[in-house]
Amino acid sequence: MSALNLDDFANLIERPDGGRRRDAEERRERRLVQPAALGRLDELGDWLAAVQQQVPVRPLDRVRTVLFAGDHGVAELGVSGRAAGSATGLARAVLDGTSPAAVLARRFGAAPRVVDMALDCDAGELPEDVTKHRVRRGSGRIDIEDALTAEEAEQAFRAGMAIADEEADAGTDLVVLGDLSVGGTTAAGTLIAALCGTDASVVTGRGGAGIDDLAWMRKCAAIRDALRRARPVLGDQLALLAATGGADLTAATGFLLQSAVRRTPVILDGVVSAACALVAQRIAFRAPDWWLAGQASGEPAQAKALDRIALTPLLDHGVTAGEGTGALLALPLVQAAAALAAELPVREPADAKDEDAPEKDAAEG
Repeated sequence: MSALNLDDFANLIERPDGGRRRDAEERRERRLVQPAALGRLDELGDWLAAVQQQVPVRPLDRVRTVLFAGDHGVAELGVSGRAAGSATGLARAVLDGTSPAAVLARRFGAAPRVVDMALDCDAGELPEDVTKHRVRRGSGRIDIEDALTAEEAEQAFRAGMAIADEEADAGTDLVVLGDLSVGGTTAAGTLIAALCGTDASVVTGRGGAGIDDLAWMRKCAAIRDALRRARPVLGDQLALLAATGGADLTAATGFLLQSAVRRTPVILDGVVSAACALVAQRIAFRAPDWWLAGQASGEPAQAKALDRIALTPLLDHGVTAGEGTGALLALPLVQAAAALAAELPVREPADAKDEDAPEKDAAEG
């Protein structure tokens, strides 16, 4: 296996097609609908034309929800509204079709794919296609130890890349990215605080399950301690993920970068996917051009990360369920933008009318 060189991503990732975006804007100007009447949907339609390299855009019929799953050792400190090591239950709910994300994915035709990277359970408890990429059972407690070894971090990163390749090869039009984790928002907050140079209190939120004030203080202290371990490796993004990320976050980062290489657009969910996106941006500055922010989760760390990568959430409904739920809620909006960009009638170009004029005059003469 060849050595993993993260610097390659900066060269491999290109921006979406600017020429096609200009074509889409020109086509939009000839639309019969009043200019600017559709607001941000117009911007989304232009973006889709650029990422698809096609005008008019094609429908988003082949959408996939990818959920990276893992337990985090830091949850032992009581920083989450869920019990430590309980992320397996989240994964089972998706597989059984009973979680909010599973319901929405079924409704919107975005079949969920659960990827066990570090769930704290025996691998035999879940289907083989879910556990085949597992790196370890639970990630390390990031306030006192590395989440992963260097070898495990590379394995997780490559797993995320492989899943991105599988989705691209399958013809997936768009991916909704989420996580199934307990303790994941603490790891995410650490990554964002480290990369943005802020204190723990600035990024510490209440998490998807909600926590009381005492748990918030424990979470803030855990992020503070983890930051001491993160700062010395800020110049090496894979080492940073190994120190304070975890297998699920590391895989999601690899997934985001390889999806951009393969020109597959992604809708981000909450603070965990925002943290992975921020790490990915540090590796390849053009990568965020391939992503949308689905929703504002209310987590302060997510807002800071999205501000750094210049992404504005499509929705803000106060949804804190995580698991890709917020990003899935944004999916119909993006699909609507594609349909409107492709199907609304437009006037013929002026030059085409001019070309027809001499023939018409000759016929009348």
